[in-house]
Amino acid sequence: MDTKISDLTVNELKDLISKTVQEAVEDYLEDLKALSSKDYVNSIKESREDYKAGEFKDHKELF
Repeated sequence: MDTKISDLTVNELKDLISKTVQEAVEDYLEDLKALSSKDYVNSIKESREDYKAGEFKDHKELF
């Protein structure tokens, strides 16, 4: 289904923009909360160290 902006009503366009902005804000807040978590940041740091040390599995190994 190909819908063009010109096919939308003003209210449909407003709803689309509103939902998109709301999702973006929610994603940003989730990222902000995660990055403010010391455990999360430490987990990322450990993962990067493991990767640099070659301690990881290729997706082919997992499947």
